[in-house]
Amino acid sequence: MDSTITTDSQEKVWGGGNQPLNASYGKLMMWFFLVSDALTFSGLLVAYGFSRFKFLETWPIADEVFTHVPFFHGNYPMYYVAFMTFVLIMSSVTMVLAVDAGHKMKKNAVIWYMFLTIIGGAIFVGSQAWEWATFINGSYGAVETKGGRILQFVNTDTGERAALADFAKTIPSERVDHERKNGIWYYEGTALPSYSLNEVIEGFKTNQNMAVQTESIIQEGEGQGKKVVLSREGSLAKLNNATQVVEGANLIHNEYGSRLFADFFFFITGFHGFHVTSGVLINLIIFFNVILGTYERRGHYEMVEKVGLYWHFVDLVWVFVFTFFYLV
Repeated sequence: MDSTITTDSQEKVWGGGNQPLNASYGKLMMWFFLVSDALTFSGLLVAYGFSRFKFLETWPIADEVFTHVPFFHGNYPMYYVAFMTFVLIMSSVTMVLAVDAGHKMKKNAVIWYMFLTIIGGAIFVGSQAWEWATFINGSYGAVETKGGRILQFVNTDTGERAALADFAKTIPSERVDHERKNGIWYYEGTALPSYSLNEVIEGFKTNQNMAVQTESIIQEGEGQGKKVVLSREGSLAKLNNATQVVEGANLIHNEYGSRLFADFFFFITGFHGFHVTSGVLINLIIFFNVILGTYERRGHYEMVEKVGLYWHFVDLVWVFVFTFFYLV
């Protein structure tokens, strides 16, 4: 029996031609990449969800962490993150308009809409860099106990967080100024915090309106959803277990609470920021090709459509990151 399959039968079985699912090879490969990338982000967000569920009672409250707005002083919870999200979503709208203009072979419209998309992406990346810098530097400061727990400070008169600078007592003998005239220099190790642990404790003792706020969150009853604020006596007892001053956040210490929160923040938002930065660079390349008339000569703007798929994916991922990381 002849088992050879003829060319005609192969074509009949496949039936997809050169464009299966009515998609070109380039668009099909882009979809494969986006599906694999979606699985990566899904794994990260699922890991974040499990970690948060496990440490639900001590997980930092986003409204107390992301409260800064550039050039403004005060407490504006989530305002700037919401602005970043709006900018990124609007850049997705301009990308849709660029793809539509490409289908209609309107070169000038493609140029302008892609330019707006690039500007939106650049604003988002710049805003995320600023947010990272603010998160790393911190704004209040805290102390860490022997067990790795974070103790924050609250002004009981106003009920608001208190920065270390608001009450810490400066003790000249606590440290040596490392200036050129003293001839003492650092060769290794981390920089000293603004205040030593002893200066914080002594300042706390002399300010009767200060209290300690723990990582624990009230789960039910009055004050539900807020962190536990200790009495004056309980605060002093907790400070006896303090080992060091923590300012800002990194992969080891985190003034906002659980160090896992900082780890996930840096990894997930950093991974997404890398995607947005890559998208801006790719958009720039396509943008200049449009100006040079490359796609006009080809007779189609499929490259704009392919980079548009990537850009919409990046925007969609941020919606999930924003929802699970900042809102929930």
